[in-house]
Amino acid sequence: MEFQCKRSEKGYTEEYAMKLMLASGSQKAKVFLDDRDLDQSDAFGSQVVKSVTLARPNILISIEAKFQPEEVMGVAYPAGSVITNITLDPVTGKFKKVEKIQGGILGATIGNGTHTSEEICLLSKAPYRIK
Repeated sequence: MEFQCKRSEKGYTEEYAMKLMLASGSQKAKVFLDDRDLDQSDAFGSQVVKSVTLARPNILISIEAKFQPEEVMGVAYPAGSVITNITLDPVTGKFKKVEKIQGGILGATIGNGTHTSEEICLLSKAPYRIK
C-alpha cells in the first residue's frame, strides 16, 4: 500500500510518500518514507519497524528506535529511545502518531514523555481493495 502524506507544524508543511509492506512468510513488515527503509542501524543507533498490522478499519504501525550517547556542538547527551505507535485510517487519511521519548538529544530538546501528533495520509496505491 502506498500513501501520499502531509505533515504541518508551526507554519511548516512537509509532503512525503509512505509505502507499507505487511509481513509475509519470512519477510518482516516494512515501512518506507520517500523510498527510505525505516529499518536502519549504524554506530549512532538503530531503528526497527516492529509491526505493520491490519486492524480494520485501521492500520497499526509500531516502530522502536534506540540512540547511543552522543555529543553535539560540545553538549553531551545520554543514550535515548523512542517508541512510536501509529494508527492510520486508510479511508479517511487520518494518521495519528504517539511517540514515547526517553533520554537522548530528543528528550533534551523536545522533552521526555509522550508526544502526540496528527497528519494526513491518503491512499494512492493499494494491492487490493480495502473495505
